[in-house]
Formats: sequence, C-alpha cells, structure tokens
Amino acid sequence: MTLRWLDFDFSEDTEGIGTFDAMASTAPGRMSEVEAEIAEVIAWADATFPHQRGALDEGATWDCDVQELHEADGLRRTLVFSVSGTTVFCDALRARFALGD
Repeated sequence: MTLRWLDFDFSEDTEGIGTFDAMASTAPGRMSEVEAEIAEVIAWADATFPHQRGALDEGATWDCDVQELHEADGLRRTLVFSVSGTTVFCDALRARFALGD
C-alpha cells in the first residue's frame, strides 16, 4: 500500500528509538481514508512484530499513538499519528512503506 495521506517526519533519540510522526487534516467525509492508512500501518506492525507492541522503555519493539485535534470551525478533522520503535522496526517500516528519513 502506498501512503497517500500520511507524510511522516522522522526523529531519533539518544537511545536509538525512532519516531515517525504524521498529521493529516481533511474534510470529515475523507477522514475514513486517513483512518484506513493508519489502520494499515498498525496491522502491518502487528503482523510483522507480533506481541511486541508496548512501552519501549520496558523492552517492547514498537508502539503508536493517535490523537484527534478538534478544529473550531468543524469543517476539518485532524489526526496526529505517531509510531515509534527500535532500529530494526524503523528500518522495516521504512522498507514496507517506502519512507525516507
């Protein structure tokens, strides 16, 4: 699957944990497309690194978070999606979804 809505920025901490952050803002009628991309990334991570999701500082391989920002005008919905993981996880995520640094 090529990601159309999620455009990730990458950062890495001093412990070697990488984080991919994406924000997508769209009309409410298009939000299901964004949600489908987020679900695809999470499904891939679950399938590729099964039973390895959790707190990274406690030894897990990956974790993610989705937040919704509420727009005052109600004309747009914005989702912020972050997925973090070990170097092995980040390399695999990059390869699967053709992500750059």
